[in-house]
Amino acid sequence: MNDTEAEITSQPEVWLRSLALSDQAQQELIAPGERMLVLGCGTSWFVAQALAELRESAGFGETDAVCASEFRPRRHYDRVVAVTRSGTSTEVLEALRMLPASARTVAITAVRGEPVDDLTDAQLVLDFADERSVVQTRFPTTVLALARHAFGEDLTQAVADARQALRDEMPADPADIDHLVFLGTGWTYGLANEAALKVREAAQAYSESYPAKDFRHGPVAVCGPRSLVWSFGDTDPELDELSKTAGATAYRDKKDPLAQLVLAQRFALALAAHRGLDPDHPRLLTRSVVLTP
Repeated sequence: MNDTEAEITSQPEVWLRSLALSDQAQQELIAPGERMLVLGCGTSWFVAQALAELRESAGFGETDAVCASEFRPRRHYDRVVAVTRSGTSTEVLEALRMLPASARTVAITAVRGEPVDDLTDAQLVLDFADERSVVQTRFPTTVLALARHAFGEDLTQAVADARQALRDEMPADPADIDHLVFLGTGWTYGLANEAALKVREAAQAYSESYPAKDFRHGPVAVCGPRSLVWSFGDTDPELDELSKTAGATAYRDKKDPLAQLVLAQRFALALAAHRGLDPDHPRLLTRSVVLTP
């Protein structure tokens, strides 16, 4: 078993372990009425997208998600949350340095003692969810599991569904698929983005992601017999029929969306294995992007 596979398999138990941080997560992530910004790069940006939608839809206040490399200090935020597994990503650190002193800053990270600590007022440290692999799997899902619990959700079904997702058959034979489209809505759009990234990172395969209803507005045109269209969460079932009309395989299930992401991570590994690739050492990627000035 490679590192990535071991980390994927550990997720249900790691999610449960995160609940010990619920009090701190509630204190730093709920902040009722405050205007919040969530920053991240790569996987952490997609976590930010999901977290922002979860918080705002729960009624705690306006919440934006911005890719750290595109952040410009134009709007007022009461609180800024930086998601960074390593605590060293250059663009995240640069964005934090741009913030006014009036904003409370919080890092969600997996490592203590890194540069992000000196740039934030508080750190939510999920060191038990850290990973050896370059390709992130359990850290991002654990951040979202903890946030959901902090916002008042019961994770019992999510954990049960994730355990089932670790046993399920693949939704298609990787040998038959060379194009994937992931669809989501609301907070699961961030999950769709993350699933597509996992396929690109681990398997070097052609993968896309869209808000579900936007699939009709052009993306369906490139689908064909070797495409797999995978829906997260409560998306329109009619999109399955549209996918099949294009000749694609359509997949959805009734599991909790985080468990659906676990299965998508497994499919990315299976596709990598079919292509003879090592997901622990993905092409041109490193654990953290640290730019030279």
